[in-house]
Amino acid sequence: MSIDAPIGTGADVVEEWTGEPVLESATPFEGIIFDVVRERVDLGAGGVVTRDYVAHPGAVAVLALREVDGVDHVLLIRQYRHASGGHVWELPAGLLDVDGEPPRDAAARELAEEVDLVADEWHVLADDVTSPGAFPETVRVFLARGLRDVPAAQAHQRTAEELTLRPLWVPLDDAVDAALAGRISNSATLVGLLSAGLSRDRGWSTLRAPDAPWPAHEAQRARRA
Repeated sequence: MSIDAPIGTGADVVEEWTGEPVLESATPFEGIIFDVVRERVDLGAGGVVTRDYVAHPGAVAVLALREVDGVDHVLLIRQYRHASGGHVWELPAGLLDVDGEPPRDAAARELAEEVDLVADEWHVLADDVTSPGAFPETVRVFLARGLRDVPAAQAHQRTAEELTLRPLWVPLDDAVDAALAGRISNSATLVGLLSAGLSRDRGWSTLRAPDAPWPAHEAQRARRA
C-alpha cells in the first residue's frame, strides 16, 4: 500500500503536537530525574489503549565550535553513563530542571559548568525527541560560537561523573565521520554533529534564533502542568 502513498514536498512534513484524550492517568514510579506515567488513551477508531511513558523535563546540548588553524573544530566530552554502562562521547548537555529558565540560558549554564566556556553567539541547530514512543525527552541542540574561558574565580566545581569529564577538540569533519562510522552513539550528539555538517555546507542558512519556537517541548510542558 505504501508504494501508492501520496507524493509531497518538504512543506508537507509538519508535526502536530496535540494529544489524544486521556481517560485515566497515574504515576506508578517517581524517580530522581524522571517519572513513569501510565495512561488510558482514547484513540478513536483505534480504541482505548493503555500506554506507559517516561515523563522528563527536557534537556539542552551545545555544539561549541571554533577554528583551529583555519579548520572548524567541535568540543566533545567523554563521560561515564551508568544507565548505558559505558564511557561515551557527547556534546556538553544538561537538564531543563530550573523553573522558568529559558533553554538558551540553560545551555549557557551547562557550557560553563561542564567545560568552563562562555559563548557570545548562539543559534538553534536542531531539535530532537529522543524516543517518542516511550521516552519523549525533548532536546534542543544549540550552536555556540565566539568562545572564551570562564573567569577562573567563576569556574564550576564538578562532582560525581562530571569530575572525570574528558574534553577534546575534534575537527568537525572528523567528528561527523566518527558518527557515521558508529563510533559515536549519543542521539543528541549525532543530531548535532550531522546538522552542523549540513548547515555549514549550506552557509549556516538553516540556523534559527536562540529563542525560536520549540513545539515539542511546549507540548511536553503543557502535559506536565
